[in-house]
Amino acid sequence: MSGARKVIVLVSGGVDSVSALYWARRERDVVGALSFHYGAKHNDREIPFAEWHCREQGVHHRLVRLDIIGECFASDLLTGGGDVPDGHYEEASMRRTVVPFRNGIMLSVAAGYAESVGAEGVVIAAHAGDHAIYPDCREAFMRAMEDALRLGTYAGIELVRPFIAMKKAEIVAAGHGFGVDFSRTWSCYKGGAVHCGRCGTCVERREAFLLAGLADPTEYGDSGPLPARPGFEARC
Repeated sequence: MSGARKVIVLVSGGVDSVSALYWARRERDVVGALSFHYGAKHNDREIPFAEWHCREQGVHHRLVRLDIIGECFASDLLTGGGDVPDGHYEEASMRRTVVPFRNGIMLSVAAGYAESVGAEGVVIAAHAGDHAIYPDCREAFMRAMEDALRLGTYAGIELVRPFIAMKKAEIVAAGHGFGVDFSRTWSCYKGGAVHCGRCGTCVERREAFLLAGLADPTEYGDSGPLPARPGFEARC
C-alpha cells in the first residue's frame, strides 16, 4: 500500500476513474481532481460526469485542456480521426484508438499539479484488465512512470494504483460498494447521445456489469449479443 496520504485523483468520468475517486475519498485525503480535454470524440460526454462526481464528493475539480493532442496527434479516438471501430476491446483493430503517449503526458501534468498543491501522490485507475494494445497502460510503463514521478519531484510524488490487481468487473463491484451511481459515468468512445453498445469500450462496460452480477443502468443504442473475446496475445 502506498504511503501517500494527501493525493489528487485523475478522473475522466468513466467507470474506473470515478470508482477510484470514491475509493480515494474513503482511504486518503483528496486535495483535488484533474480531468483532461484532449480532443477525444467522447470528452464532452464524459467530463461533465467527472465534474458531477467531484461535486458530490466535495473535491475541487480542475479541467486541463491539452489541445495540442487533438490538433497534432493521430488517432481514431480524436475528433479529427477516422471512425471508432466496433467489436471487442481486445481486438487488434482497437489499436486505431491509441492516442500516442496519452497517459505519459497526463501523468506528467498531474505530477506537477500534485506537487504544487502539496499532495504526495497521484491516484490513477490503472487495472489488470488494461490491454496490451495500449502501450501506456502496461504495467512496465506504469512502473517507469512511478519512478519518473518520484525522482522528478522534490515531494517524491507517488503513483497510487488501487485497482492494479483488479479486472473491470471487480472495479464495478467495488464502485457499487462505494455507492457510485454508474448511470452518471461514460464509456463509449463514439461520444453520441447514448452509449452505442457496439464499440470496444461499450462491449467492455456491458461485459463488466454482466460478470459482476449487477444491473447495468446504461442506455445503449444496441444491446444485442456481445461479441466473442478474441485470441489477442498481450505483449508486455
